[in-house]
Amino acid sequence: MRLSTIRYYFREAIQSILRNSWLSAASVGVVAVSLLILGSSLLLVVNAGKVADNLESNIEISLFLKDQTTTAQVKQIEDKLKAMPEIARFEYVTKQQALEEWQAKLEDNKDLLEGLEEKNPLPDAFRIKTHTVEQVAPLAQQLESLAQVDQVRYGQGTVEKLMAFSRWVRTAGLVLMILLGVAAVFLIATTIRLSVFARRREIGIMKFLGATNWFVRVPFLLEGIFLGLTGSLIAVLVIYYGYFTLIGNIQFSLAFMQLVSDRKLIMLLMEGLLLLGLFIGATGSVISMRRFLKA
Repeated sequence: MRLSTIRYYFREAIQSILRNSWLSAASVGVVAVSLLILGSSLLLVVNAGKVADNLESNIEISLFLKDQTTTAQVKQIEDKLKAMPEIARFEYVTKQQALEEWQAKLEDNKDLLEGLEEKNPLPDAFRIKTHTVEQVAPLAQQLESLAQVDQVRYGQGTVEKLMAFSRWVRTAGLVLMILLGVAAVFLIATTIRLSVFARRREIGIMKFLGATNWFVRVPFLLEGIFLGLTGSLIAVLVIYYGYFTLIGNIQFSLAFMQLVSDRKLIMLLMEGLLLLGLFIGATGSVISMRRFLKA
């Protein structure tokens, strides 16, 4: 492709944008708002996923043993737990260790535990972590059948609700992002279609003189890409600086709320939004020109 042709393409794209400056500004604004909502929703989904993952990581199965369980029987249970592939790790906690943990937790209210040293009611137990939260409930049912097991606790009901919440957050976030992405494509497609319609006579003359479809298409394609990238760049700058400003304020006033602050991950998401803006612009241009330029 000759340099003069490339210059022509870019000149036509820029002139079209300037000729329809208000329409172009509206298109950029629409893309920026759409991707701003989309990016904010994406960050919301990422942070909700982090909260769900943190909650899931704290879920463990407590396997309480019957009184008078012997050391040999404890060893047998350990061997069985080691053979179960669902188990990521486990820890044996004696009743004395459990009491000491409670004493540490209730350091300011030690009087609540007075007299327990002489007759400790807490049982020996195993604390078990699975590889995934989905393995918790089935494994807990399996462990109930082990000899010398008195009770199995894992937060019945809460785990199932947490799993349902995690699935809902991820599904709702995905659906929202798809809907907003499709809306942005058709919004910019409408803008480019108006530009093509305004120049339909010029395009007809170019076609009559022998211009190929691609020769006519490229300036409009560049126009759509420019509008999409400009809108996405505005959205990225607002989201990036706004998000880290929010993190700074939250960490100062609400230290217990831990949002995703990995700059590499955030930059990766922002790069994705820029590419999405490019894709939206290009796709909108292609859709808008199909009516006027059929290969």
